[in-house]
Amino acid sequence: MPGRLRRTAAGTIMNRHPFRLVCTGFHDCYYNMGLDEALLESAAAGSPPVLRLYGWSPPAVSVGYFQGLAEEVDLEAAKRRGFDVVRRISGGGAVLHKSEITYSIVMGLDHPLAEGDLGESYRRLCAGIIRGLELLGVRAVFSGVNDVLAVMGPPGEPDVPLAGNDRFSPGDKKISGSAQTRRLGCLLQHGTVLLDNDVDEMFEVLRVPEEKIRGKLTGEAKERVTSLRNLLGREVPFGEAEAALIRGFSEALGLSLEPGDPGAAGETRGRELALSKFSARDWLFKR
Repeated sequence: MPGRLRRTAAGTIMNRHPFRLVCTGFHDCYYNMGLDEALLESAAAGSPPVLRLYGWSPPAVSVGYFQGLAEEVDLEAAKRRGFDVVRRISGGGAVLHKSEITYSIVMGLDHPLAEGDLGESYRRLCAGIIRGLELLGVRAVFSGVNDVLAVMGPPGEPDVPLAGNDRFSPGDKKISGSAQTRRLGCLLQHGTVLLDNDVDEMFEVLRVPEEKIRGKLTGEAKERVTSLRNLLGREVPFGEAEAALIRGFSEALGLSLEPGDPGAAGETRGRELALSKFSARDWLFKR
């Protein structure tokens, strides 16, 4: 049985939760989403919880389960730009997957880290992202339902209290977002950390309500979204970000990580789902 959360006197969570660490590198969007669902099915069958880290090649746009693909994505622009498109099993909005690192975390709903409602679990699990960013030299806070913001003001600058003891300064910028689904008695949460970002490209590929407000939205997004390159003034390699997130999740959530892989059955199931579900037109245009 998974251990309970326990902290030392200094506040550090002791490693009490055995997790499998699966670093799968770069794959296309259909396999990435297929493997996330395969890991969810595996957890439902009794396999240990998993922390997975991965990238996207070629780049892709994913839409949330409840979104209409054609309403959210300019499919011609996506094709022209070399982006695949996929529908997630999780909710949330459309996301451009290019210069980023993505994580997924899978566990049973009876696991201590899954306790509470949706908001509580988002907040708890995103602590791993916040700690990983801190290790890279970026101060960050949880915000809203499922976002992580980079703190833009200098240390000690007055900030604004939020519900749940979160704090932020006006002007803080989004660097990470997550989405979650709960099914088969398990929780799957996946999300991204931006290594770099191109807002102009994002609004070329994603649809906006009216062409006349595209410029306004682009300008607003540039003020609200940032990346590790923008914050640190240098390129952060995928491997460096991966190492920081591994340590961040381990320290913040008290994970005892055992490196592994999806296994032959997991890889086979991931590829089956990629072919039969996530790349299938019926799934893509489900809504």
